[in-house]
Amino acid sequence: MRVFLLYEDQDYNFKSHGKYDEEHNENLIKDLGLDVIFEAMAKKDAFIYDIVKKVLLSYENDLSTILYRQDILKDCINNKPIVERIYNLAIDAIETKKKSWLGIFSTNVFSLLSSSVSLLRMFLKFLRELRSISDEYYEKFDSIGFKKFFSAIKEELTEEFFSTAERQLKDLMFENGVFIRARLGQGLEGSDYKLLKPNKKVLIKKRLSKLTFLKPQSYTFSLHPRDDAGIETLANIRGRSINQVAKILANAGDHILEFFAQLRAELAFYMGAMNLYEELSNLNVPVCFPEPYHLDRRVRKFIGLYDVSLALITGKNVVGNELNTIGKDLFIITGANRGGKTTFLRSIGQAQILMQSGIFVPAIYFSANINKKIFTHFYRKEDPQLESGKLDEELKRFDRIVSKIRPNSLLLLNESFSSTNEKEGSEIAKQIVEALIENNIEVFYVTHLYEFAKYFYDQNLDNVHFLRAERKEDGRRTFKILEGKPLPTGYAKDLYEGIFGNQETFVEKYDLSSRV
Repeated sequence: MRVFLLYEDQDYNFKSHGKYDEEHNENLIKDLGLDVIFEAMAKKDAFIYDIVKKVLLSYENDLSTILYRQDILKDCINNKPIVERIYNLAIDAIETKKKSWLGIFSTNVFSLLSSSVSLLRMFLKFLRELRSISDEYYEKFDSIGFKKFFSAIKEELTEEFFSTAERQLKDLMFENGVFIRARLGQGLEGSDYKLLKPNKKVLIKKRLSKLTFLKPQSYTFSLHPRDDAGIETLANIRGRSINQVAKILANAGDHILEFFAQLRAELAFYMGAMNLYEELSNLNVPVCFPEPYHLDRRVRKFIGLYDVSLALITGKNVVGNELNTIGKDLFIITGANRGGKTTFLRSIGQAQILMQSGIFVPAIYFSANINKKIFTHFYRKEDPQLESGKLDEELKRFDRIVSKIRPNSLLLLNESFSSTNEKEGSEIAKQIVEALIENNIEVFYVTHLYEFAKYFYDQNLDNVHFLRAERKEDGRRTFKILEGKPLPTGYAKDLYEGIFGNQETFVEKYDLSSRV
């Protein structure tokens, strides 16, 4: 049996996924605030945390896989108690094996066989419960993934399977002794030892042999209780006979254990998604299942998109934004300092990763094209060890991005190349961004480089869209990002006056006149 709850035709490989580039993943986590999302999904469960981190950081770019997971998650949300029951069942099966099975410590073949039989008998109880859940709740699920999962259980775990398995496991307890077939080999040594099924006629004769007057003729021998060599020889014969069966049973146990482990891991992702859904529902903030488009499209349409990490940290509703564009490769975002530009940029990246992982996004409505990969290049603080200059550090970090980025990827730039003067920073940004969009890279760029923004605005290109952080006439920030041409100021004076007041207040507050 296979799980197939993250992919339609294969199990999710948790050992290889999510291990692409450690630096790249750490940048995504730091710049987009993903650690807050992981924690909300995990609810202090280390296993779920590890799973959701792997799945989200290995977001998909296959449209059918994304939609496949969306439907499964909808089923999970609608049938949460049932999904939790299956998840806990998988955990119980795994824990039972850990607590009860000692075959791994045994070098004796018969002990290995006995431990494997005991383990499989315990696993049969969990498989029976899984079959019972499938029979009872099959009709409550609508997704292809769960329908296929339950159908496979019904197909494989039939009553005939259970009765046959239980009978065979009972026989392998050897309550009536071990039946062996062998041949004489060279030097009259035994060879081709094989374990036989119990023969009903032989068993009847064995029972009758206890009645002296009905005792059938047979050839037997017995060992003296102190004949250690003879006992060891018989034990070796028995071990050689059951060796193959012991290995098969051990493999069967491993196979069932792998099934439960895979089931637990894949459901852990959906458990995390349900935890996040519940957390956001309690905050009364909107979520929706997005409408993804193919890689080669350029679609960005959303209503009420917000920074989910900020909502989780503050514990309240945050300002959402709207956008409705088709065919745009470059988004240049300018405007007032502390106007919500970075928060907006984070919301774009978060939504993209959540969408491509196959779950809901923080918005009233959201549709966008899929991206091959997602990169961030955010402003970093000065290197405290002074190993390199600020611009040098930015360019080196960007060089590593360029070596990995591919067509149809998404790049989120936040105040990149602002560590030098306006003219040089604008020239660097202009050349880099032109090269990126020529190579079919989708770019969101938050910047105060007015010369750079004006250069693209003056060209009036169809594939470039301009956004600006809204500022009211009284200097108040609404944290709304609206369509608007770039302005030559970030209104830093608003911040100055907010902190220090006007010039007279500043002089009076800090008593600068007495220091002149």
